[in-house]
Order: sequence, then structure tokens, then C-alpha cells
Amino acid sequence: MAIETSCDETSVAIVENGLVIRSNVVSSQIETHQRYGGVVPEVASRKHVESITWMLQEAVEEAGVALSELSAIAVTQGPGLVGSLLVGVVAGKALACALELPLIGVHHIAGHIYANQLVHELEYPLIALVVSGGHTELIHMEGPGQFRIIGRTRDDAAGEAYDKVARAMGLPYPGGPHVDRLAQEADQEIPMPRAWLEADSYDFSFSGLKSAVLNVVNQSKMRGEALQTTQIAKGFQESVIDVLVEKASRAVKEFGAKQLLLAGGVAANKGLRSRLSERCEELGVPLLVPPLSLCTDNAAMIAAAAFLKWDQQSFSELDLKAEPLLKLEEW
Repeated sequence: MAIETSCDETSVAIVENGLVIRSNVVSSQIETHQRYGGVVPEVASRKHVESITWMLQEAVEEAGVALSELSAIAVTQGPGLVGSLLVGVVAGKALACALELPLIGVHHIAGHIYANQLVHELEYPLIALVVSGGHTELIHMEGPGQFRIIGRTRDDAAGEAYDKVARAMGLPYPGGPHVDRLAQEADQEIPMPRAWLEADSYDFSFSGLKSAVLNVVNQSKMRGEALQTTQIAKGFQESVIDVLVEKASRAVKEFGAKQLLLAGGVAANKGLRSRLSERCEELGVPLLVPPLSLCTDNAAMIAAAAFLKWDQQSFSELDLKAEPLLKLEEW
């Protein structure tokens, strides 16, 4: 059994042998946070408290298993919102103690990466591009569970930039899917800058791009002009995708990767999927992308990552703490 409560989704899953999803239930808080235009940490943690017991019960019923059949309890240890993480960690520790089962703390990003293993066979070495609301990272993996971050965002994560740009254009939260949809509809784009940083850097920066979009929006409002939302969306998305695709493909070539994995909530973006697929076809390297249901936060991906530690009999103590800044290399 795995529990995921790192942000604003309460999720519980039961996965067999790290591959077969018996159940994967998710309670989303999107409607709650829409009125605020983003996730409010205190509200999120309270909602987790309200939902966690029901989610545990629903996951067990949907899987058709008894608690006595479980082998281990996995839980997201970090990173994430500390209040949200605490709810899942306490629930996981309570179950592990009551059922006398091993407890496995899991890194949230490891979960996103290993969501791919639920539908694909992984071949190493590989490059993982993780793009979500809180993370934008390029990760080199020589073998199972061996994570080496070669590039990360220096400011805003890509998903965070999407949501802030969407809010500036008056689009509903979460803004990413709306920006993606408008970008697909546009015939033209308003050109936006690309932050390539140093020539050999795999790092990312999206704050300048976000500022450029806000500048266009503010100028339109000052002139009393109608906001060209589709053209702004396309210009913004093209800039984000260009940088992500170029740096990911360069990493694939430099490190001799056999596969490129796309992971995280922004992996659902149609424009990014399409461009990465085209580039990987040119490189002769398979692109692995989870189905949409496994792109956003869910507990099945946590179970998939936890199975690595199960194989190694690497278990956590019952004094496990929520770690909002947990490092991937030390998970």
C-alpha cells in the first residue's frame, strides 16, 4: 500500500510486485483551491486530514484485498508542503505499526520517474525530464534508483510559470491545461525570450519568460486592447518547450541514454509530448511517457518507486519525519 499527500491530492494505491495496479484512488482539491488561484498550504493539509481515512478504505475495497495481505506500507516522505506530507507520514506510520509491516519512505520525484515503470520496461542508462508545478529537473540514471541531477530550475518551475501566466491572462486554476489548449488553437504567436543560460548548462530559468508575458499583458491593458490570449499562450509555450526539448535531447546524446523519460504533471502537456516525440524519433531513442492518469500526483507511482527499496530490504524507521526539502540523491 502506498500513500501520497505531498501537495493537494490525497491518494492511496495498492500495487502488486511494483507493477500491477490493484487500486489507485485520488481525491483532488482543485475546486477548493480554485477560489484562491493556487494551493493554500493550511487548507490543503486540513483537506488531507478529512480525506485520508476514506481514501485508505476505498483503496482496499477497490483492490479486493484484506489488510492482512499487505506486505509493506510506502509513503511520500518529501519533498512537498510540510503540513500535507505530515498527514500521509502519520497515516503510514500508524498503519505500519498497527499491522506490523515494514515502512518505506519515498521521494516524490522518484515516484514521478518510476510511474513510467508501471507501463514501460526501463533500460539504463537513461535521462528523466521531470516537469511539474514544483520541479523542473534533468536527471541522469545509470541504474535503478541511481539519481544524479544534472540540471534544475534556478527560479520558477515550468508548471509554476504556467499557472502564473494563466492567472495573469484571467484563466482558471490550474492554468497549465488552459494555456496548452489555447496554444494548440493559435495560428500565430507573440515571440517570447528563451533563457539558455551558460552554453554547457542543463539548468533552467523561467522567471524572465514569465515577466515578459506579464509585460505583454500589462501593455495590452494600458492601451485598452483586447488580450490576444491564444497568441500569448503559443509564444509562452513555444519558449518553454524549445528549452526543455533542446536541453533534454542534448543530455541524451552526451550521456548515451537508451531512453528519455518524461515525468510530472506537465508531462500531460500535448505540445511538449509532441515535440519530444519528434525529437526522440530523430535521435533514435524511445520516449517514455506515463498515461495521463499517472502524470499528476498519485500513490501508484509511490508504490512503484518503493518497490526498489522493497527489493533491497531498505526500510524506514517508525520515527520517519516529513522532509519538505528532501534531496533526490539521498532518498
